[in-house]
Amino acid sequence: MTQQIIIATGAFFGMLSVIFGAFGAHALKKILSNDQLHSFEVGVKYQMYHAIVLLAIGFNSYSISSVIYWCFTIGIVLFSFSIYGLILSDAKGKKLRFLGPITPIGGLLLVVGWLLLLINAL
Repeated sequence: MTQQIIIATGAFFGMLSVIFGAFGAHALKKILSNDQLHSFEVGVKYQMYHAIVLLAIGFNSYSISSVIYWCFTIGIVLFSFSIYGLILSDAKGKKLRFLGPITPIGGLLLVVGWLLLLINAL
């Protein structure tokens, strides 16, 4: 995995998390319950945390396994985006329940990415 791809991916997810965070804080504040808004914010936070990790990895001079990159990238999509889908569909009264089991799979991929990064560092 090239450094430019890792950095671009981190920057893309970081940009989206700022957009989604602003969207949640302003546009969704009036239509979501406090619990829904909190869950949406969890998705935004985890997306940003892992965007920053991708940037740190990309700007670092040592190479990492592409498996780590893909664990974080797919983990972000499955974890955060399934939360966004669940919350927004629930707010519209048609909750996409099939997304529920996807969230923990994304979380597991994020954990595996961290574990592989730890192993890579050692």
